[in-house]
Amino acid sequence: MGRRDYAILLLLTRLGLRAGEVIGITLDDIDWRAGVLLVTGKADQADTLPLPADVGEALADYVRHGRARTASRHLFITVRAPFTMLALNTSISGIVERACRRAGIPPFGPHRLRHAVACDLLADGASLTEIGQLLRHRSQRATAIYAKADVEALRGLARPCLPGEPS
Repeated sequence: MGRRDYAILLLLTRLGLRAGEVIGITLDDIDWRAGVLLVTGKADQADTLPLPADVGEALADYVRHGRARTASRHLFITVRAPFTMLALNTSISGIVERACRRAGIPPFGPHRLRHAVACDLLADGASLTEIGQLLRHRSQRATAIYAKADVEALRGLARPCLPGEPS
């Protein structure tokens, strides 16, 4: 269970995947040689993402040493027989909440990790367009939410008020 949960947490924190996207990954979605992962998101939109080395290593470790032998093609499966795919989204929420408890922080849901990925990228200088591409947003409006996360950067864009002008 530890290997599985670690691999799931890396997918959430490094690639900003949605819980449903993690649940839907199959063994066939990983191209180990090319180092890419096929992710099927909202509206069955399929995108190929680069697989960072640390994420790939965690996935490989889970497949080799943590995943039970089963006919299921889903990457992440239950730890007890009959070894089926994880329950939609609720399993991922439980994994994130358990990790929060172990870290001694108040629990939160998996979507907050997606938001944290976007905020970290923004703080590191990534553009909203780049963040939108990674998160696979269909519109710039969806990504614009993250602009408010960096108030200090927004302050630099605001026009200063001159004395005597209404603010």
